[in-house]
Amino acid sequence: MDPSPSNQPVIGVSMGDPAGIGPEVVVKALADPRLHERARFIIHGRNELLNLAADRAGIRPYWYRVAQSSDRARGDLLPPVTVVDFDDVDLNLPQEPGPTRAGGHLSKRFVEEVIADAMLPQSDARHVDAIVTAPICKESWSIAGFKWPGHSELLAHRTRSKRQAMAFVSPRLKVVLATAHVPLMDVKNVLTIGRVHESIEFGRDLCRRLGIDRPRIAVCGLNPHAGENGILGDEDQRVIAPAIDVAVQHGLRVTGPHPADTIFIGAANGRFDIVVAMYHDQGLIPVKLLGWDQAVNVTLGLPIIRTSPDHGTAFDIAGRDKADAGSMRAAIDLALDLAARNSLPAGDDGSATSS
Repeated sequence: MDPSPSNQPVIGVSMGDPAGIGPEVVVKALADPRLHERARFIIHGRNELLNLAADRAGIRPYWYRVAQSSDRARGDLLPPVTVVDFDDVDLNLPQEPGPTRAGGHLSKRFVEEVIADAMLPQSDARHVDAIVTAPICKESWSIAGFKWPGHSELLAHRTRSKRQAMAFVSPRLKVVLATAHVPLMDVKNVLTIGRVHESIEFGRDLCRRLGIDRPRIAVCGLNPHAGENGILGDEDQRVIAPAIDVAVQHGLRVTGPHPADTIFIGAANGRFDIVVAMYHDQGLIPVKLLGWDQAVNVTLGLPIIRTSPDHGTAFDIAGRDKADAGSMRAAIDLALDLAARNSLPAGDDGSATSS
């Protein structure tokens, strides 16, 4: 790829909740000058907090600042890293980090801006090729009056995406969630044959984007022992198995439903390329256990590329220079890889054209 600024991909980054570890992991992850040779980065956040995080970490500020209200914030920003500074809101953050109304308002504004930039046509100077979102606090959003369960649901709404799914990519596991921010008691009422089949298709598509032509897909059961032939619940045979049958009929390499307490062992050892989990913790516990500092969240089904680290705001260590930026760096790397594949002519990325 031509390293000149006009040909580099542009990555939009939202800073996350200002009271969390977002400023710290953003500053640490983007401090690597090798990233500046691969792309340009537009950070939507608060410059004073980024500077404070850099000072604590002993990192010399490497970015150019523009006020969010200035015309420069709407133009072609050429420096390797630019901070669009939302300096028009008084933070009023408490001494002890935690959920706040200000944090909710600001973090949502950061996210809304990067989504809007990603949805602009490529000819627009503000267009970004992918977005990376630092952690938000759902309670902060709720205190601020926003009812979105999380990033994924907001992204789907803003991009007018009828289907979306949460997936995670790590060195040893790739996982797609059939349901995400759904209370555990409600999961069985949300799962349908169509939803499970859709998740299987999302898993196949993600693998293709990552260069895996015909992925081996494992599907988890919902109940212990995948229902034990109906003894421990009928959802596995009534909902999940028919979805798998449809996928097999369409030529996908998919098996299940498998007991969730054992299938991740095989996947981690290379037997499967991706696992479809039925609910949030079923998929996230093994991902974080095996790769907490390298796992990346990817939102599937959107017309834009979105990745994020797999952790939350970590208020308990915020402002102490203790946050590990590994997952944030991995999220940036994956966004760059996916953006590069998006820019290739059809067929040049190793993906197949049929199942």
